[in-house]
Amino acid sequence: MVMEQMTSDGAAAWAALVSLGEIKELAEVGRPTVSNWRRRFAREVLEANRDRRPPFPDPVAGSDSKPLFDAEAVASWLDLRPVPDAEPLEDGTQPTYGDRFRRGLRLRGLVALRHELSSANQLIVDALAVCAMEGEGGDWYEEALPEPLLQDAGKADPRVAHAIRELIEELGSPGAAADTVLGLAERLESDLTTDTTAPAIAELISTLIGPSGELTAGPDQPSVINLCAGTGELLFARDDIEGRGDIVAVESDPLRRKLLLYRLFAHYCSSVDVCADPGDLDTLRPWEQRELDLDANRPWGMPSADLVLADPPYASGERETDEGGPLGWALEAVRRLKPGGRGYVVVPSWTLTRPRGARTPSVRMREDLLHRDAVAAIVQLPRRTHPFRTGAEHSLLVLRGEASAEAQGKVLLVDADRIARRVGGAWTRYVAEVLYTGRSPVNEEAAWRPVLPAGPRAEALMDGRSVLPAHRLAAKEQDLDHFAATLDARREAAVALPRLKEWIGDLGVARRPSEAAVAHRAVGEHLKAGQLRLLSGHRIREADIGDAGLPVIGREEMLDALPIGGRRIALEDLAQYPQAVVTERGDVFMLTEHGIRTYVDDAGGCVLLAPVQGLRIAAYRAYLAGEARSETLWMRPQPLAQLLAAPRNQQRSSGSLVRRVSVRDMDLPELPPDEVAELEAILRETERQRAQVRRQLEALDNLSLRLAAGVADGDLALRRRIGST
Repeated sequence: MVMEQMTSDGAAAWAALVSLGEIKELAEVGRPTVSNWRRRFAREVLEANRDRRPPFPDPVAGSDSKPLFDAEAVASWLDLRPVPDAEPLEDGTQPTYGDRFRRGLRLRGLVALRHELSSANQLIVDALAVCAMEGEGGDWYEEALPEPLLQDAGKADPRVAHAIRELIEELGSPGAAADTVLGLAERLESDLTTDTTAPAIAELISTLIGPSGELTAGPDQPSVINLCAGTGELLFARDDIEGRGDIVAVESDPLRRKLLLYRLFAHYCSSVDVCADPGDLDTLRPWEQRELDLDANRPWGMPSADLVLADPPYASGERETDEGGPLGWALEAVRRLKPGGRGYVVVPSWTLTRPRGARTPSVRMREDLLHRDAVAAIVQLPRRTHPFRTGAEHSLLVLRGEASAEAQGKVLLVDADRIARRVGGAWTRYVAEVLYTGRSPVNEEAAWRPVLPAGPRAEALMDGRSVLPAHRLAAKEQDLDHFAATLDARREAAVALPRLKEWIGDLGVARRPSEAAVAHRAVGEHLKAGQLRLLSGHRIREADIGDAGLPVIGREEMLDALPIGGRRIALEDLAQYPQAVVTERGDVFMLTEHGIRTYVDDAGGCVLLAPVQGLRIAAYRAYLAGEARSETLWMRPQPLAQLLAAPRNQQRSSGSLVRRVSVRDMDLPELPPDEVAELEAILRETERQRAQVRRQLEALDNLSLRLAAGVADGDLALRRRIGST
């Protein structure tokens, strides 16, 4: 946008030239809409049709390929075009595209001032100080206002003050202007955006708090403490907080604390207190300290509340070994809750996934929360919810001051990421409904889990494993009769492969009796017991991989992009990687990105490349050597590979950028050794038959290729044999 500064009577004015792309952006429409306006309302078109409507403004500068238009002329023309389906303004008039265009133009000018001031944050402070003074600050005596506000408002850049006052006049309130300026933080290149609560999360928490008006003034409204308040996204997610004296915000960062205070003043909410530390909640608030008749028996301050909100600004792994980490705020929220209160705390999902063996403060604090029975629900939020932390996953802890009789010792796990993939942008409403009813129509989306085990082998959240909903919510495939589906598959296989009809018919399939229900055990438990060994993949330089030596198994091999054995590493090069493990016969390879792919190593002698991992059955080597009997082998390679890749484990994926399944959180059914041996025999035979069919298909493909190539080059002539049909 081209800007020309002019001066008239000492006041600064701005004349702007805008391109078609900028008109599109400022009027908040699509580029085809602007092109359509210019084509349909061209001067010559209107004159030819004797149409008296004003034409679209002609270019005043630029070139034919990039014309520039006078911004005021464009705004005047857009004033004639109402925005369809828009809510009427307070005066009853319909908003126009001209209103949008002028507001966008004014904000563009405000953004342009950022380069003339010391910093983006200084511009935001100046703007919010003006909003605060135009808000409730304008109704107070100066001696009653905070000294920093008077100083910031007094030294605010005149151009910023002028632009903000115009914005207040246009939007109708200083609060709306303050919110608009904070919404410009990204365009102003301010670091405030990195810690801002995502709008979808604020909307979800607002919905969970209750119906509209829950945070508005009134004697029966709940008291609220907002820890890690930032610039107030969670507080202002509700309709109105004006006139409340029972809301306290805690924010340790001086800049954000100042901006929150100014924003509250702009919204006429000066009775909401802002303090720097949770410990300040136990002391007298400023307006209480001014009381003349203090009763020593009266509980001053606000040590607890009906609602406690928090969104601590932590990145992945940040302060994991620190006592003041993200879950420390959850414990603080529980401490501040009244007996019947409710807390909503956003935490990074990694705080919920670390196993007990990690022995970090995060694990200890997580188990402390569960042991206190303070967690009512864990909501795994959709990935990429935070616009500025695309690689981080977050979860919402719903905390309770005390558990109801029916909810004691239980936690509701909700996979909102799975819900969002099913319902799209309406996920916040669906999640709120699930939390209200305690169930979801899809079993994998929500379920209750006990905190403590009901029996020796029963699942419980205090078993030291991840408590992330995606890792815990595994269920049978819904609306599927496995017995009937297997019979159908057996029938279809017999028809497609008539030569195997007898073998397929001999497969014994029966329903498992309900009294003989199969228990499941996590892979992590098998690893801890020494029944399985985890083989990690390694990072090997591309220069060390060639075509001779031991086969390497990486992502490409697991995805069938490269044949196994196509890439190899020489033994002398492998010696540079002492941590690399050579696989043995019977090891199972796994790639757990965007699903689970498995492969059984029938020969051994391979090297795994990250992110491929492997599992080794500890007793299998002794079995192959004849040192262990068949009936003592608890698991075999083929069943292990297929059971790991079963749908119930495929559902356990998590991760914002790359969806992965945690190997330790997969589970396996506990089957008797004879059933495992029978499953191994069937799977080996099906794999042998599959390999034979693959060879037949490859032979047919090769025949087709050779025929087509010979005919294409003119070397082959095809003719039908005599007597053939």
